[in-house]
Amino acid sequence: MQPRLPLSALLSQALVAFTIEFDNEFEHRVPHRTSDFGGSRPAPYLVSMVMWLMVLRYIPEQGITGGELKHQCGLSQKQLRQLLERMSKWWGYVSIKPVANQPESAWIVGPTSGGLKAIAVWRDLAAIIERRWHARFGSDTVRDLAQALEAVVDQLDPNLPDYLPILGYELKSGVPEDFSPPRPADSGPRTLPILLSRVLLSFAIEFETESDFSLAVYANFLRIAAEQKVRVKDIPRLSGVSKEAAAMALDRLQKQGLAEVKNESSSSRLKVLAVNAEGRKKADACPKHLFEIETRWQKFGAGHITRLRASLESIIQAESSEGPTFLMQAIAPYPENWRSQVPPREVLPHYPMVLHRGGYPDGS
Repeated sequence: MQPRLPLSALLSQALVAFTIEFDNEFEHRVPHRTSDFGGSRPAPYLVSMVMWLMVLRYIPEQGITGGELKHQCGLSQKQLRQLLERMSKWWGYVSIKPVANQPESAWIVGPTSGGLKAIAVWRDLAAIIERRWHARFGSDTVRDLAQALEAVVDQLDPNLPDYLPILGYELKSGVPEDFSPPRPADSGPRTLPILLSRVLLSFAIEFETESDFSLAVYANFLRIAAEQKVRVKDIPRLSGVSKEAAAMALDRLQKQGLAEVKNESSSSRLKVLAVNAEGRKKADACPKHLFEIETRWQKFGAGHITRLRASLESIIQAESSEGPTFLMQAIAPYPENWRSQVPPREVLPHYPMVLHRGGYPDGS
């Protein structure tokens, strides 16, 4: 029997799987380029679903002023400026046209030709993947999941964003203090990834506020290495996250005095992550805290939380006659996709690692 996973891990695996399937389909349908796997230079650089939810969904074909875009997406001026610089100069989704003698708030942000193609695909893609989930896992199960998520979201902070924010310096998931989403009437329905993101983010904020520790670092790294030394080169395979994300997390663990990266032995050049006594103490406390929060969440309605867990377990553990679970099959990339050129993920992260590197849920 599989061990009972924390609710946060179940939410994470479902969200990561949906996002990867979403991203795979986007990559398959839209001309693009990547740093390692080619593509036409005029085409936009490939990014993940978070970038669509964070900013690009608010940019109409005719363009929008910087001030109105800030109002629509709720980001601070600094955050928006940084993202627009990436999306224009680095990634090629938007163009920014200054207006003579006018402040930045009056400048026009509009999609490039490649951005238009991308936005047209992104707009309908969540609904397409949701229909696949209904066919794959059963409409009753997916409907139960959506309804349980809706019931919880309706009782959460209404100012949560529709996505997991990019992890901060300590790899925590807090919402920026100056985030103020306007909830525009035309922002569209609350799709599965939006619902999953809001519930998971709320759970993570509660955990991190009370424990003063990153859920991403515990769930993906400290959890794995607490019982025995783990080779650093094996951590991406065991955690389901990229080596870049793993490097950031291992740096945090060492600076917090919870673990050390050292040679496996005096005669070996292989590196291992060795968790010390303080790190093991933290690792022992975290799962207890996670289940305490889930118990506390019965306040949202015991039936809702039970239904949420049951539907997530059903989706994540759904068996396939071909070997991998249906969920792992669903994230298999198209032959031409960049993920087909790298070792496949054997597991899904127990918490998404959303970084500045395009917003991919596994830190890629």
